[in-house]
Order: sequence, then structure tokens, then C-alpha cells
Amino acid sequence: MERKKVALITGSTGGIGTALCKRLNQEGYIVVGNSRCNDKALATKNALKLQGCNIHMVQGDVSDFESVARMIKSIERDIGPIDILINNAGITRDARFTKMNKEDWDEVMNINLTGVFNCTRQVIDSMIERGYGRIINISSVNGQKGQFGQTNYSAAKAGLHGFTKSLALEVAKHGITVNTISPGYIGTEMVMAVPEKLREQIVAQIPVGRLGHIEEVAEAVVYLISDQSSFMTGSNLSINGGQHMY
Repeated sequence: MERKKVALITGSTGGIGTALCKRLNQEGYIVVGNSRCNDKALATKNALKLQGCNIHMVQGDVSDFESVARMIKSIERDIGPIDILINNAGITRDARFTKMNKEDWDEVMNINLTGVFNCTRQVIDSMIERGYGRIINISSVNGQKGQFGQTNYSAAKAGLHGFTKSLALEVAKHGITVNTISPGYIGTEMVMAVPEKLREQIVAQIPVGRLGHIEEVAEAVVYLISDQSSFMTGSNLSINGGQHMY
């Protein structure tokens, strides 16, 4: 009997991360969520349990290589080898570049880009040994087109595309695919907290006339980690309602 595949989702306490945990659990994967904060991790796990989803949660700081190493080791010991890695952890520290300080630049880069290296580096050797793996990096429409006040965030998210394409070339022969998803403005709790007038301005820039749904991002991930997507690697799926096309 084939064992269930283990999926690690970083940054799993936010809107998209929680949706990913729920959807992959429904698909029958063993889901391991991650958060820097134990309290948030526990709250997310309990909230999903009330919805009929049983997932594992682990604490770990993706910006810290050694913290990630300990986290991965504990998952492999207690749950099993990681077959699927979804690099979803990310933060914003927005400011006009002339007002941006070094700390805000470093924190965004360390979590949003270096964090992807830290997590991927810890699982890639095991994936190569087993001849199978799925890696999904969550980028952003603003990593494709840029955004006022987000030079740090846009630079980090743009970096994921180069990372993804180069790694995809290296590991394709080992049965591992590496892809990105670039969501546009999704109706997460953070976006819905934006003043209504500003939200209306955002929606006015989206050709389909609405914000995206977290479930739409989750469905794209389900496809990219499935056997049906095995011929797709080094690619990007843009889920932005037509806001940016190229």
C-alpha cells in the first residue's frame, strides 16, 4: 500500500496558508503547517479541526537556517519524509524607498526569499534520493509588475521566479517539479481590513471586477502537486483576474 504523501506548508496561519492546509487535507495528503508563533499555530490547528480537518503544526522560523533544519528533522522523524513543499511564508514592510530602512529591507528579504532557500535546501536532497518531489513557491503579481512602496517585497517575490526556473532545470531529471504561483489581490483578512474606498480602487484595476478567492489559489496548488502536472516545471501560474498579463 502506497503511503500518503506529506506536504509542508510554510506560513500556514494566514488566509492563503490556511486554505492550502484545508484543501490538501481534503485531498488526502498528510498536511504539516508551519508558523513562527506557537499560539497562532495552535489556533489555526484548532480552527481547522472544527471544520473536520486534522493537520499537524510545527513551529519554525523560515528566515533561520538552523531553525528550519530542526523543524524538518522533527517532521521526518515524527511524520515522514516531505514529498511536497509549499513555500508560502511571507511578510510586508511597506514604505516608499526613500523612507525604507535597512531593517525592513532585510526582514522581508530574509523571510520571503532567503526563507525559500532555507526550506528548499533542507528537503531537496531527500527528494532527489527518492526520485520524487513537488515544490511550489508563492510569489505575487507585484513581483511581476512592481508596486509603489514595495521595493523590498517586489524584489523578493521577483527573485522567486529566477530561483524556481534555475532549480527546476537542476532537479527535473530526478522526478521533481518546481513552479510558482503569483496571486493578485486576494480577499484575505489583511486585504479586507483595508479601508473600503482603497479596496474599491484596487478592484477597479482588476478586469474581472472582483478580488480573488483563497480557494482559487488552493485549487491551483492542488493541480501543481498532482501527477497530472508532471510535465509542468519552471512555470508560473498567474491568478490575478487579468490585472497583469504577459
